[in-house]
Amino acid sequence: MKSKSVWTLLAMVVAAVLMQGCNTMEGIGKDIGAAGDKIEDTAKKSK
Repeated sequence: MKSKSVWTLLAMVVAAVLMQGCNTMEGIGKDIGAAGDKIEDTAKKSK
């Protein structure tokens, strides 16, 4: 019974870490996209 609890806890921790990783990657993607938009706008203005 104790072994099952340990595996369940381990699975929950792994799932939580993976979900946080997805959120972080999504945030990084948005930041990079916003920076690209600003660079593009600046390039258009300087033409």
